[in-house]
Amino acid sequence: MNNAREARQMLRAHRYGALCTLSKKFDGHPFGSITPYLVDHDGSLLILISTLAEHTKNIQYDSRVSLITHNQDSPHIQTQGRITVVGTAQIITDKDKAGTRYLRYFPEAQTYFDMHDFSIYRIMPQALRYIGSFGKIHWIEASSYLVPPHPLIQQENDVISHMNADHRDTMRHYCQHFHRIEVLHVEMLGIDCDGFDVRADEKILHFDFPEMVLDAQQARHALIAMSRDTS
Repeated sequence: MNNAREARQMLRAHRYGALCTLSKKFDGHPFGSITPYLVDHDGSLLILISTLAEHTKNIQYDSRVSLITHNQDSPHIQTQGRITVVGTAQIITDKDKAGTRYLRYFPEAQTYFDMHDFSIYRIMPQALRYIGSFGKIHWIEASSYLVPPHPLIQQENDVISHMNADHRDTMRHYCQHFHRIEVLHVEMLGIDCDGFDVRADEKILHFDFPEMVLDAQQARHALIAMSRDTS
């Protein structure tokens, strides 16, 4: 697996990061804040932020940002995997379209989403600093990281509906086999070229595909292969 795909999978497995913007109030001084994020199909990041927030004012002043996230299950902060995205943030004009996917992952944000002063911004990466483990440190250019358009983007909702309607038992087996967790309620939230996410009771679990999946047929084959591994 190449470093760019490993970096995307690490970003997709996490739900929040430290966002750094350039302060309007303090003449470009770095300003850090914590924000939830969602990795879109192409690898860009979606964040829901208020016009009243300091980081939003900063983005409107200077769109250059960075966001760092890390292996949030590991106590070894200096040696754990982490990744920093360096890029620019721009408001998304079609809030509802982006919001459909975002709110599947963050349903608790519905109240904020409905407020007129909250908008979705897209962080478009320019480069990424990827630290996979001790000694595995790389700069990754956006040209190798970003994913071109592919059919699964438009087919995602149909795959999710099918899995949630007909294959909840299979997803419970995924949780048991790959994450060693017994769960009652399971629901697929999203699927992309690198893997998929399941809400398992109150926790979101991420599952990586061994190879990239670019359409619904490839997704079907990958999910069936994973199901065989659980038997």
